Amino acid sequence: MGIVANRHDALMRDHPLMKACRREAVPFTPVWIMRQAGRYMPEYRAVRERHGFLEMCRRPDLAAEVTVTAVERLGVDAGIIFADILLPLIPMGADLTYEKGEGPHIAHPVRSAADVDRLATDGIADSLGFVGESIKLARAGLGGTPLIGFAGAPFTLASYLIEGGSARDYRRTKTFMYSEPRAWERLMSKLAEVTADYLAMQIAAGADVIQLFDSWVGALSPVDYKLRVLPYSSRAIAAISGKAPVIHFGTSTAGILELLRDAGGDVIGLDWRVDLGAAWRRLGDGVSVQGNLDPVALFAPLSELRVQVRAILDSAGGRPGHIFNLGHGILPETPVDNVIAMVDMVHELSMK
Repeated sequence: MGIVANRHDALMRDHPLMKACRREAVPFTPVWIMRQAGRYMPEYRAVRERHGFLEMCRRPDLAAEVTVTAVERLGVDAGIIFADILLPLIPMGADLTYEKGEGPHIAHPVRSAADVDRLATDGIADSLGFVGESIKLARAGLGGTPLIGFAGAPFTLASYLIEGGSARDYRRTKTFMYSEPRAWERLMSKLAEVTADYLAMQIAAGADVIQLFDSWVGALSPVDYKLRVLPYSSRAIAAISGKAPVIHFGTSTAGILELLRDAGGDVIGLDWRVDLGAAWRRLGDGVSVQGNLDPVALFAPLSELRVQVRAILDSAGGRPGHIFNLGHGILPETPVDNVIAMVDMVHELSMK
């Protein structure tokens, strides 16, 4: 087992994605896609027709299958384990379901200090051991291709718990944050602890890179992020620092990029609402960047898609440390052939 692990580690050290995380020169810009194994792929839909979403998350054979299939089909430079950012909330005590066509739903949201106190923190990572098993299977199937593990950041998890699902203005979340400051601190502390343990488990199982998704953090003002969120994201990231490269991603974060960097991460994920080169200059030379094609660009004619891809690569300017990705998750109706073409374009146009 030790020899196999050492051989894998040696392969990973020289892989373009891993080198990009370390801001080292690479022969081409590595590329992967958020929500890589999803409904836009016929292979995924074939599995999904036979199995429920949570069943797929909980069955390592199915999770590994769709993870590996996406890498093989698209030709990307990394797999990301098939799971969901909200899985830790289930053993914590949230009654989470996935409503068809409506996404996640929590029947009894967190609305009081007593609700926060009822949330469990002990043994959560152990309860999610099926994700670790999925990682082991997927890593074996991917060979020398890196595997990304992930989790939701404390604020994004808190927003789902308080809103009871997705939201537009996060009114309930921010109102709770303002009106129940002590309960908010306890909630965020619990989520930071659970997230850190969960990510450590994924690394132990074989994840080569970690991505922390703070998908909805752009709803906050800079001062609220700095005082009420940054310390908890920082705590989760610091707990796994040095164990695997960390990609820290959020959407609508143009106003808090420097704060996102300060919270931690080897790579800062950028959405499509910012110019990649300008954002990287703001962030400085101490981090890599990931992004940042608009997911809708994948619906464009290939000639226009090529223009969009080239513009992002030109904005990166050939600097070591760029990982190409979308600015958020791929959309369900996206043509698979366009995704494959995009991956090929990135490799071709960035080849040194």
